[in-house]
Amino acid sequence: METLYRQDAKRPKSIISFSSKPYRVNNWIVLRLPEAASSKLPSRGQVMIEGTINNRYFKTPLEPDGKMSHWFRIDNKLQRSITFRLGDTLKLDIEPSKEWSEPEVPIDMNSALKSNPAAYLLWKQITTMARWEWIRWIRSTGSKATRQRRIEVAIAKLEAGKRRPCCWNRNLSSEPTVSKNGVLLEPDSLPRLDRA
Repeated sequence: METLYRQDAKRPKSIISFSSKPYRVNNWIVLRLPEAASSKLPSRGQVMIEGTINNRYFKTPLEPDGKMSHWFRIDNKLQRSITFRLGDTLKLDIEPSKEWSEPEVPIDMNSALKSNPAAYLLWKQITTMARWEWIRWIRSTGSKATRQRRIEVAIAKLEAGKRRPCCWNRNLSSEPTVSKNGVLLEPDSLPRLDRA
């Protein structure tokens, strides 16, 4: 396996090592960090991390679970790169990353941005982390009407020069597919033990 962590000449990076079991929630495979591992991260909110899972390199944002820890989705790409079944214990070595991966902008948000040149210009100028925050705020509702209203508010605020959304709890899970009231749901009651 190649060396994934180069020592910074100024300060060594801190590796957080732990094991955890993935589980299924509404057809998503998620992995929740143990609280002891999560407590070593620099924020209770979203954090970009990189490292290894069963010795395979990966980089992903960690989402807060609403209970003072974090979780992430094991998406199809990551599922194909590691071999596991639900119920298996996976070994992870991670560290926070200062370089944020660019978020995938939802189609409705992207369309609204491109129809407003001033908002779109600021969108391109803000940090990648700020773009993640806007997307998290917009998606953190299960209501289509509320989501549309949030997109309208985001465009207006960006047009007015506001670089980040305000006044919402960044420590809650913002993915309504697998959370309720900002808290990550527990495993499906009868998880299937097929290949994830």
